[in-house]
Amino acid sequence: MTGQDWMEKDFYAALGVPKDADDAAIKKAYRKLARQYHPDQNPGDDAAEAKFKEIGEAYAVLSDPKEREQYDAIRAMAGGGARFSAGPGGAGGAGFEDLFGGMFGGGAPGGARVRYSTGGQGGAGFEDILGSMFGGGAGGQRFAGQGFGGPQAGADVAAATTLPFRQAVEGSTVTFTVDGRQVTTRIPPGVRDGQKIRLRGKGRPGSGGGPAGDLVVTVHVTPHPVFALDGTNLRVSVPVTFAEAALGATISVPTLDGSTVKVKVPAGTPSGRTLRVKGRGVTAAKGTGDLLVTVQVAVPQKLSKAAREAVEAFAAETDGQDVRADLARQAAQ
Repeated sequence: MTGQDWMEKDFYAALGVPKDADDAAIKKAYRKLARQYHPDQNPGDDAAEAKFKEIGEAYAVLSDPKEREQYDAIRAMAGGGARFSAGPGGAGGAGFEDLFGGMFGGGAPGGARVRYSTGGQGGAGFEDILGSMFGGGAGGQRFAGQGFGGPQAGADVAAATTLPFRQAVEGSTVTFTVDGRQVTTRIPPGVRDGQKIRLRGKGRPGSGGGPAGDLVVTVHVTPHPVFALDGTNLRVSVPVTFAEAALGATISVPTLDGSTVKVKVPAGTPSGRTLRVKGRGVTAAKGTGDLLVTVQVAVPQKLSKAAREAVEAFAAETDGQDVRADLARQAAQ
């Protein structure tokens, strides 16, 4: 993406959030739209695929505080996306668009689908942003002619990818197009939603013998209907009957590999208690996590006559017990 494209594209509008939206609102909007337009949910729909890429690109910028700050600054300087130039085209008259196109890698062969961003220190001022592009952004230096003589590090390249939950747990190999070249990388097992992975030297090439920039990949994970990631642990909520919770039971709990594991529910287990199954979580470089089983007591919506009589008998036997006495005492503190 060229600098002019970055100025013209309204990432806030793409996610349907206001410019002052906080991180939580931006993430919530992205996840809702990602589920709606994910290619798996819209097979063969080119418009949905294009929208999915658009919202992924928007979230990659707005979820990163430094990049969001630079994006807002450049958009403000451009009047919210107005197209303008410093003079007519031709020799000695390069326009503002051409200047930014060169800085951000405009006209990359092959129609690269990743957005270029500078590797500066996130200065809010426009001069700071230009300074970082030309090697003078660090340490409060300005861009007044500095950085042109020696080696210059290449700019970082930002990209985003979305993985199905199972691939995020097991790890996956993904390929990106950067400046017309293919970059393939392995996403490690257990990657979490919103995590950034930095690939050293895979960004824009440096100049004057300077090192290449990095490819910074923001990984988004599609939610699973049953499981959730918690580091290397897997979480799952399992319904149990009142009798199983009160009297105790051994229940079968599904695991991500399709098998089941037996879990003992102790007598008197309250709803919301979490039981741990060792070694049935995510296998990563640092070891294997656990399966965390949260018990949820299921309340029947309808009762047979016999069941109702049994519950009424239980209520009569436990009459006088105030299960909220502790709550009232704590609230009075």
